[in-house]
Amino acid sequence: MIQLTQGGAWLLNGTEIIPDSGDAAAQIKNKTGKEISKDGAAKNTIAYGILEQHNTSGNMEKLKIKFDKLTSHDITFVGIIQTARASGLTKFPIPYVLTNCHNSLCAVGGTINEDDHMFGLTCAKRYGGVYVPPHQAVIHQYAREMLAGGGRMILGSDSHTRYGALGTMAMGEGGPELVKQLLSQTYDINMPDVVGVYLTGEPVKGVGPQDVALAIIGAVFGNGYVKNKVMEFVGPGVASLSADFRIGIDVMTTETTCLSSIWRTDEQIKEFYDIHGRAEEYRELNPGEVAYYDGMITVDLSKIRPMIAMPFHPSNTYTIDEVNANLKDVLHDVEERAKVSLDGAVPYSLQDKIVDGKFMVDQGIIAGCAGGGFENICAAADILRGSYIGSDGFTLSVYPASMPVYMELIKNGCAAAILETGAVLKTAFCGPCFGAGDTPANNAFSIRHSTRNFPNREGSKLQNGQISSVALMDARSIAATAANRGVLTPATEYDGEIGKYKYHFDAYIYKNRVFDSKGVADESVEIQFGPNIKDWPAMGALPENLVLRVVSEIHDPVTTTDELIPSGETSSYRSNPLGLAEFTLSRKDPEYVGRAKDIQRAEKARMQGEHPCQAHPDVKPVMDVVKKTFADASHENTGFGSTIFAVKPGDGSAREQAASCQKVLGGWANIANEYATKRYRSNLINWGMLPFLIESGKLPFKNLDYLFFPGIRKAVEEKAETIEAYRVSVEEGTLQPFSLTLGELTDEERQIILKGCLINYNRVE
Repeated sequence: MIQLTQGGAWLLNGTEIIPDSGDAAAQIKNKTGKEISKDGAAKNTIAYGILEQHNTSGNMEKLKIKFDKLTSHDITFVGIIQTARASGLTKFPIPYVLTNCHNSLCAVGGTINEDDHMFGLTCAKRYGGVYVPPHQAVIHQYAREMLAGGGRMILGSDSHTRYGALGTMAMGEGGPELVKQLLSQTYDINMPDVVGVYLTGEPVKGVGPQDVALAIIGAVFGNGYVKNKVMEFVGPGVASLSADFRIGIDVMTTETTCLSSIWRTDEQIKEFYDIHGRAEEYRELNPGEVAYYDGMITVDLSKIRPMIAMPFHPSNTYTIDEVNANLKDVLHDVEERAKVSLDGAVPYSLQDKIVDGKFMVDQGIIAGCAGGGFENICAAADILRGSYIGSDGFTLSVYPASMPVYMELIKNGCAAAILETGAVLKTAFCGPCFGAGDTPANNAFSIRHSTRNFPNREGSKLQNGQISSVALMDARSIAATAANRGVLTPATEYDGEIGKYKYHFDAYIYKNRVFDSKGVADESVEIQFGPNIKDWPAMGALPENLVLRVVSEIHDPVTTTDELIPSGETSSYRSNPLGLAEFTLSRKDPEYVGRAKDIQRAEKARMQGEHPCQAHPDVKPVMDVVKKTFADASHENTGFGSTIFAVKPGDGSAREQAASCQKVLGGWANIANEYATKRYRSNLINWGMLPFLIESGKLPFKNLDYLFFPGIRKAVEEKAETIEAYRVSVEEGTLQPFSLTLGELTDEERQIILKGCLINYNRVE
């Protein structure tokens, strides 16, 4: 079904794979009559060509990318614009689209959410942007319909910014990376590896894009095969997939931890642009005659079967048939994984979901950028047609990804077919993907065509004794399960017809409702603020030395951004840095906030010119030990704050608040064995936090220990390969040495850390 090469691979004429072995060059010369180096062939990937066109450094090993367009939603754009305004923003220099699809409901927090929306609208007017009102479209569907273009690059402040199927290299990053683009700076990365995804065959009836995506995620997440790399989809199987099908696979590449994605394009993609009235944006993209890839994933589409990602990660994949055939064993495995994911905080069992030998599901959701596409919902409607979900506990909700999609479903009758079953059709909203809508009952099991199924991602709260489960599935199998009154059922068991529906895009829906400045800024417009929209607190520069207290120690194999700063109930506070910070690590370590604020008192006193020992009783005994060896260390040149240790933090969302909340509470660093994603590490750096790396194994410190970093500022300035650090033992009166590294940092990243954060780096007084 899926095979991974152990090394690189050559692709000839887009159709023949030659593994990178000792005689590969000879085979290529024999077949093509040409000699080509590996480096030369690597330049023939689609990804290389697009990156080269957008690189401003003149050095393809060290890229400085300028994007064509930017996009954000309503729990990210306020912080981004506020940060850019602090640095002198006067106009959006490139098209910037502000969508409103996360806090759309305005149901929590009084006027908070709608205040954010009005902030966005007035900023779009003042700075020359585009504003998409609530319920019109989820961020990525609007980008597909109105922003994507062949050979272009788009940067979004949402991790699922992926438009590769349409020929657009798109990346999801934390807000500070968008701030850099708004200030005409660049996105700086090393030239990424490019991994080919070679598709053959075509899917059987009942298999949808989520099935293909989950099969790939299951094969590559755990081994890091595509981590921080570009996935390039090629091969004859691409032609067998519609544009919507490709989009559905593409958006889920984020869950592999890849950097970005790109696909070869053809007449089906040309038709997509024609339908949306943007024929000029189509560009045919193919790899060169001989292309070299740093790895190759071969996928036989005909062998993919309906998949399910069981709790609590998109990579925990099985075929639905496997689950049904081995129910007790699979559910036991999930329960064992839950002991790690949930830290035993609540009782968790799935055995009661087995009724008469069958797995009973409590809820179905088809939603968002992954599930809410036109073809997914039409296929679900066909499978559901004539069935009824029943009047028991099972529920089904369907969220079309945009109003134009919703309109077409009404016109072609699919909306009526869905509603007749007892299901509910709702407006474009991302809520079910991050816990702000359709939260299941305690201990309920929800199957969702959405993006993630992390613990509590669906909205339950461990701190309140609640837990429910989400499994990811394709819309087709969700519909088959709904038609079977909640019995887990693969869509391949459906023996009726799944039709092919023609899509007609109604452009007037957006023309009549979306504000588009056409890039014209109007400085006379006053920005509308609400009482919850707060400026960032003052942040100091990196001092000469640091004393950091470890205030949280996390040994889970992976720590998600949802665990670092929860989604769902916290969304209304994304425009209020101090208010949001109160939720930091609340689901993983409820004592974190108090401990971080406790040691922060010392730094606040120091910044105000007071002696920090007057603010915190630990300062004097810690500094007494430090001064035995480092006599020059003092409260004038030594900063105080907190750090956390996590094995592999940062999987999941691009949300910058996973880092900024720690910074607001006095965090100066993370210490990790590795970082799950580039975007989380970038968020740390952009908020002036040191992204320390330490070798896995026995830690030289434990939670609540104090650590001393002498000459840390000088080490950053002089690009020290190893960072000298000490555990401070007050009881023994000694410093116990250990070492860390910072990994590779660009010169700009070093300056951001030295200044204390990106705001300080760019600030215009």
